[in-house]
Amino acid sequence: MAQKTNVVLVHGAWADGSSWSKVIPLLQQKGFNVIAAQIPLTSLADDIAVTRNLVAAQEGPTVLVGHSYAGVVISGPANTPGRLVSRR
Repeated sequence: MAQKTNVVLVHGAWADGSSWSKVIPLLQQKGFNVIAAQIPLTSLADDIAVTRNLVAAQEGPTVLVGHSYAGVVISGPANTPGRLVSRR
């Protein structure tokens, strides 16, 4: 059986993980494992660390999705060799 792809959603600077609440069920209906990050917005380094740890906790291929400021945040984990499927 093929392993499901994980999708890690990262919110922008003036939002939180709940901003993905309408997107999550749509992706889940398509068969993805979906998780929304709750980055602390205390510093770019902290936000990258939280996102990197969340990605590391996933089993199997993972797609990172970032909105606005999170585009910079996801560049940290995306540039780490590993299981990422796509960088967008």
